[in-house]
Formats: sequence, C-alpha cells, structure tokens
Amino acid sequence: MDSWRNQILKEFTPQVARLTLVADPDGLLLEEGILHGIRERGFELIPFEDHVAFRYAYESKFRSRWDKGVHTDLVVVLRSPSSDLDSLPYDLLQVGRRLSFNLGDLFPNLSYPVVAALDAQDLDALFRAQIQHTPGNMGDNATKEFALRHVFEIAPELIKQPSDLLRVLLRRHYRGQRIPAILDQRFIQVLRQNGLFEKWPLDKIISDREAFFAFLQERWPAFLDRMATQRQPTTVNEDREAYGLHKSAGQPIWTAERRLEEGRATEGEYQYAGPLVLPFDHDDIRVYIDNLFLEGLLHSVTYDHAADLTSTWVGIGIRTDPAIDSQRRLDRLIETIRGTIPTEDAKHADWFRFGYAYAEISVLEHDLGSELSSDAKKRIASLRLSVDPAFLTWVQNRFAGLSNLPPVPPAMLHHIPRLLARKLSDSRNQKVAFLLVDGLALDQWIVLREVLQSQRPDLTFRESAVFAWIPTVTSVSRQAAFAGKPPIYFPASIHTTNREQSLWTQFWADQGLAGPAAAYARGIGDGDIGKVREILSHPQIRVAGLVVDKVDKIMHGMELGAAGMLNQVRQWAMQGFMSELIDTLLNQGFQILLSSDHGNIEAKGCGRPAEGAIADVRGMRVRVYPDDLLRAAVKERFPDAIEWPSLGLPEDYRALLAPHRKAFIRDGETIVGHGGISIEELIVPLIQIEHLPVRETQTGSEI
Repeated sequence: MDSWRNQILKEFTPQVARLTLVADPDGLLLEEGILHGIRERGFELIPFEDHVAFRYAYESKFRSRWDKGVHTDLVVVLRSPSSDLDSLPYDLLQVGRRLSFNLGDLFPNLSYPVVAALDAQDLDALFRAQIQHTPGNMGDNATKEFALRHVFEIAPELIKQPSDLLRVLLRRHYRGQRIPAILDQRFIQVLRQNGLFEKWPLDKIISDREAFFAFLQERWPAFLDRMATQRQPTTVNEDREAYGLHKSAGQPIWTAERRLEEGRATEGEYQYAGPLVLPFDHDDIRVYIDNLFLEGLLHSVTYDHAADLTSTWVGIGIRTDPAIDSQRRLDRLIETIRGTIPTEDAKHADWFRFGYAYAEISVLEHDLGSELSSDAKKRIASLRLSVDPAFLTWVQNRFAGLSNLPPVPPAMLHHIPRLLARKLSDSRNQKVAFLLVDGLALDQWIVLREVLQSQRPDLTFRESAVFAWIPTVTSVSRQAAFAGKPPIYFPASIHTTNREQSLWTQFWADQGLAGPAAAYARGIGDGDIGKVREILSHPQIRVAGLVVDKVDKIMHGMELGAAGMLNQVRQWAMQGFMSELIDTLLNQGFQILLSSDHGNIEAKGCGRPAEGAIADVRGMRVRVYPDDLLRAAVKERFPDAIEWPSLGLPEDYRALLAPHRKAFIRDGETIVGHGGISIEELIVPLIQIEHLPVRETQTGSEI
C-alpha cells in the first residue's frame, strides 16, 4: 500500500456496526487526512477523554438518534493500548466492535521512540522511504538519521560549508517545519563532530525559528557593507573617505571591509554569536531573500549608501522612501502570493502561513491609503476573488476534523488551555497567562506587533495561528477558548459570555488547580493596568486568563472601514497599555500566550432579514435560528447565504452565514464586522511573547 492511512481506513466500512471502539495510543486517527477519510465514509468521531463530557455528547447526539431508528456510524477513540478498551463503559462494550492501531505495526523496523516523536503529517514521507529502501532493524541513531534524510531532506554528513547549512535552515524555518527535538540533537551532534561550525550558535538557530531569523537580520547590514565596498570605484587603502562612516554594522564601512580582506574579525555586540558575514548572495540562499523581506520575516534597514544598492537584488532589504518601499513591497507580494494559495487538500498549517502573508497585503494596502495605485487596487480585488472561494471550499471540506486534532500544536482556540496545562506540568514554579485580545485580526496583530517592537525592542514574538469557531462570534468562540472544549459542551450559555469565568475555573479545577490558582478578568484594555496587577498579586496564582476588549469596542464603533480599524488599533497600541500589560506579566514570571476569539472584515450590506424575533442571534455577518425550517425560510430571500451545519455546536444552533464579504444590513451600507467565514475572521493570531535572551558580546569573523 502506498500510504499508511490506507491500512487504517480500509477498516472503516459504513454500516458494518453503528459503534466502533478504537485503541489509538499514538493518535493516528487524529491526523488530518485520517479524520477527513473517516468523515468521507460517513463516520463521526468522538475522543474518549473526559467521561462526563463524552457521555453528554454521546447521549445527546448519537444515542437519541439510534433510539429513533436513525443509523449513524460513530467512532469512539481511546488514546490507550488495546488492553485499555475494557475500561470503557459497559453499554459501549456491548454494542461496539473493536479495533487497534499503533506505530509499531506500521513501522516495525524503526525505533518506536523516534517514530513516536514525529508529527503525524511526517509519517507519509517515512512510510514511502520504508517501502523504497526496505531498511533492516534500526536502532535509535540510525532511525534518527533515516528520518532526517528521508522525511526532512537533511543529510548532516553532506553539509560542508555555510551555504549548505543556511539552505537547510532556510527551507525548514521558511516553511515553519516542526522537527522533533531528538532529531535536532542528532543533527547538531553530527555537525559538531566534523568541526566545521564551532563558532555557530547551533543550539539556537537550528531549533528556534525566531532566533534563526534574528541571526540573519543581525548579519544583513554587514553583508550590505561588503556589497557596497565591492561596487566602489576606489580601494579602501586608496581613499578611506570615499566610504564614509556607516554605523549599522557597528563599524565604519571601510574598517569592516579592510578587516574582512585581511581575514581579521570585526568586534561588536550581537544577540547571537557566530560569523559576521553570511553568504546571502549564494544561489541557494538568494532565492529566499525576496520572500523573507516581502513576508516580514526579515526587515529592511536604513543604509547610508542606499543609492549604490537599491537598484540591485539587495534593494528589497534597504529602507528608502516609505511610500515607495510600501508600494514596491505590495506589488511584489501580490505577485508572489497568488501562486501560493493553498489547494483543497492542503493542511491547516498551510492556511496559517498563507494567512500571515495575506494580512501583510492588507496592512500595506491601508498604509498607502490615497497613494495606492488603481492598478494595485484591481490586483488586490482580483486576488480576493481567488482566495475567498478557495478558503470557503477548504473550510467546508476540512473544518469538521480540526476540533479533534491534538492540542499541541493548537489548531483551534479550544486547544489553547490544554497547551497551557502542558506548560504548567513542566515545572511546579511555572506560571502562564492567556491573553485574549477580543476581535484582533491578523492584520491588526501585525500593526500591534510593530508598535510593541518599537516600544519594547527586548521582546520576541513567536508567531503562529489558530482557527476560531464558526460562527465567528464571541459567545461561541471566546467561550470555547476559555472552556477548553467545543461549544456543544456549553449549550446553556451559547448565546452569552456570562459563564465564561466558571468554564475557565472548571477547566483548571479538572487539572488540579482550584481556587485562587486560576485567575480570570475581562473588560480590560483602557489603561486599567492597576486592576491586572491587583489580580496577579495573589501568591498562589499560577494561571491567568485575561480578556482585552478594546479592539472589539473599536470595531463595533467603526465607521471608516478596515483602514480606520488599523489606524485606531495603531493609535491604541501607541498609548502603551499593551506594553505595560506584557511588562507586568513577564516581570511576575508568567509565560504569555496571546490570541483572539475572532477577526473582522469590511463587508457591504445585502439586505436585512425581516425575521422579527425568531432569530436567536441577529448579527451583521450571521443569523442563528433554533431549527432548520426557520433558517430555510430566511435563506429563500438570501440564496447565496451559507447554511452552516452544527459542527461542534448544540443541535438547536442553526447558523445562516452572510455570503462573500456581505452583511445582513441595508444595501449600500458598509461595516466592519464578524461572524462569517473568511480568512480575516476565522484565522487568528497565536503568539508566544518572551524577553530576548541576554545579548552576547563576542567577536564576529568572516565565514
């Protein structure tokens, strides 16, 4: 068989048994492709994690249907060995057939601990390699090197020069590729054995994406120095004054060049040790440079000799006129991103990466304002006409399986509390804070990040993303984020956020943290930092859930569209509340995870439903009805509206979503709202905020 998934999916034939019990100690059934394949065959899946929560979902959604004679195929997954299936409730064991899957059966010749450390999405390449190369029984190190070579395309023994290492790390970190720590350790061990990279900070830049790009950013000005001196008509020794003084690398440009020519070091303070000048101009490295600057992974720098270099390939990394820079970057980003729209069978992480680049376009578009060319406006509109239907199709096919994915890394908002719980389990002294900025979209996060970086240059932001819940409204999505569960488990409060604190404290009580150990506060964001400090002052506190609602307030009062939103978020950020809040949390020893419950989108009116009081929710981007008949009656007037199935929602929660960039308001009106399905509303930031490591004073040298 050409896929490990086939060995699992062949066991799922519809209508063989209405209940299937699966022992799945390695979480194989929770992989995206497996979840999609199971759902395509008509099965629904429930993990057996919390006995009470499981019983509620089982009785309300499945047992009640079976009692009415309706056949459904249900899969109950237990993350334990097959022997533990006997621990399931007796009524399930009576009617359910039993299956068991594990990595040892799929990869019998490879080291189980090494294979188990891989993400499920990496098993495709490993399975193909196993078939092609038919390895014999392998120990730990042999399996590590087999996986590095065939899964991640890393052959440590073939890395002989700096460009080889940079190519491997650029491919990895640009894609956001996750490699298990045990493989990174083996990779570093082999590199150090050959002695080629003794001065490189391998422990940091190999595993840490942010550290790697910071390492490149520090070296970029020194590379520009070398480029500039190579283009000068006179030599350094003939005319030092021709070079002027350039401080971006910490030295006059002639000094840096002269030392490089003589093979001596240039001294200076760097965040990361290692060589001063990197081979950015090597063909394997240069191919990445445009995208790194376009997507904001590297940032252009002010350079005294810009006129000599802006017309060359390094011009993308040199800051000149802000409007010209923004227009140039926007044009090239639109051109680049069009070819990277994820396909229908893409992984959810592909949309996360795309979402950030797409948000950069929005920021540039509105920063340019009246200076935005008419051609750029047309190209952005055309891009959205391609992206919106592609994203909608993917969501309709794949969203249903996201809630059951493992919580690390998180795919959806309700996974976040379980990620925090795992962080707390690492140490008894660890403290974590979940900072939810209500309504913060990805483009607004980019603006907020820029301000925070200017106010607190000692901070680093580890950026990812998660999916909000559909419909993207606060009472659904924010409650799920604090409950640590899908909305189906809090039907009594699905239309309000009044039980949010009790859901948060209940989650932590279940983790063994009761009373003052788990704090919660909402309604902050208007300079009330004293309230937060008072909450955090309790000596027993270990976890804090904080809701900053300022962005949501700005949105609901916004009359100037998306451009006005970005401008208002920037002005609010400049007032300093967020930087003070982050300081307070970090100074008290908290790890910070920042996210949002939904984003927002500029939408135009398509008419207001005349449903009277029959709608449970009358939002601008969504209407919610208690049954299908009422929803269908309203849809007749709005044929393009989307009848969203009750995925992870209570059975009597029937959402009707406004169509493409439209809102249920009067024709011709424009609002900034949320509730529907768009990248801007559904993909929200997930940011780990930390202090930068202590700056190192070291001697750089040419590679």
